Amino acid sequence: MGIVFSSATQLAADIREGQVSARDALEAHLAQIEAHNPAVNAVVTLDAERAYERAREADAASAHGENWGPLHGVPFTLKDAHATAGVRTTTGFPPFADQVPKADGTVAARLKAAGGILMGKPNVHQMLGDPAQTINPIFGRTTNPWDVDRVPGGSSGGAAAAVAAGMTPFDLGTDLSGSIRIPAHFCGVYGLKPTEHRVPLTGLIPGLSTPKSVRIMSCIGPMARTVEDLALLYSIVAGPDGIDTDVPPVPVDDVPAIELTGLRIAVAPTFPGFPASTEMRGAVEEIARQLRSPGAVVDEVLPPLDFGQELERAAALILMTTGAFQPSEEGQPTTLDEYLAALDRRDLSMMVWERFFSEWDALICPPSMLAAFPHCEPGSPLPVDGQDVFYWMVSAHATVFNYSGHPAVALPYTVNRDGLPIGVQIVGKRWSDSRLLGIAQAVSEVAGPFRRPPGF
Repeated sequence: MGIVFSSATQLAADIREGQVSARDALEAHLAQIEAHNPAVNAVVTLDAERAYERAREADAASAHGENWGPLHGVPFTLKDAHATAGVRTTTGFPPFADQVPKADGTVAARLKAAGGILMGKPNVHQMLGDPAQTINPIFGRTTNPWDVDRVPGGSSGGAAAAVAAGMTPFDLGTDLSGSIRIPAHFCGVYGLKPTEHRVPLTGLIPGLSTPKSVRIMSCIGPMARTVEDLALLYSIVAGPDGIDTDVPPVPVDDVPAIELTGLRIAVAPTFPGFPASTEMRGAVEEIARQLRSPGAVVDEVLPPLDFGQELERAAALILMTTGAFQPSEEGQPTTLDEYLAALDRRDLSMMVWERFFSEWDALICPPSMLAAFPHCEPGSPLPVDGQDVFYWMVSAHATVFNYSGHPAVALPYTVNRDGLPIGVQIVGKRWSDSRLLGIAQAVSEVAGPFRRPPGF
């Protein structure tokens, strides 16, 4: 597929074996950005000079038999919400337009320590505030490389578009209500939202002067063009850093080889009361049929939850945490009693899901209610099978698992009648991220590989 559509794993192997130089890899990706970014507006900041210097150092190290790590010489981008030393980090927020962090966040530091070469930053929705679109007053709108008249998802839309368009082998998104999985689904790439508290949030949205309020539900995870790359990147960025005290010292297991035969897979074409297009429901039903052939045990089943209530509680908790207990529109701040009661209700939901995943190896469901839709004013009703639906339901199927804290993978599967990607969401037991990735790998062998957008 050429350098720019190689997986990160393959590109690292090619550099290690001397088939490609780090400079060649960097030049190829910068050329791809130059050729295609004007139409997509995915990458908004480049650090080419330092990237070239780092590539030269990587090639010199290779010539002396040195290896910096599993990403030795591999160029990458990092969502414009992660602190990157000496490289502008704006989070799409005008007061941060000229902000240049002095130090890397944990994710950036770990990727560099593994040998990766940072070459730029992709666009985000302003302050990461929309899971469906990527627009901000500094850099404008990012489009979908499959159709520039369509949204790429948000808030990691720039990252997903860049990965899909071959501008970068991978990126690290953030996900409070689907902001990894929805862009991955809309742009036809792979994305992992890990178990909550698995990857440190240190360095996310640098510049905030208030105490950290978002300690729950928000996750950092990889976006790439193969499950193998998700697994590699997860192994690099997961684990405690001594700063984010919410991250426990849980070892990162090797990803097991999973056989579909005998695997117990629950499926849900949608959740009760959640709209989903005929195409989205059909994709889940079709992959369920395909998985039965190699011997997986597949059934339509869900835990006994009121999903509408779950979503309302998730939204309320997000508002409590992102608002940092500031007064609401009604003028009344969240009380400690209300917050603790909300956490207690969340614990009950987690326990119901954990019982469910003690009986089922994974759940396959939609990542969103529809495929990528035309650009519109955020908040406008969205058409689903001819019916106008509340805009924010776009993230409903994903937000359920931010609320419960479970790991989830978005996996590209097919295209709809408009030729746009349709993905599926695979969810597993908490803290079983490596096993979930093994299941996702097995499912991806049925679903098929990454497809390039037309014209790329």
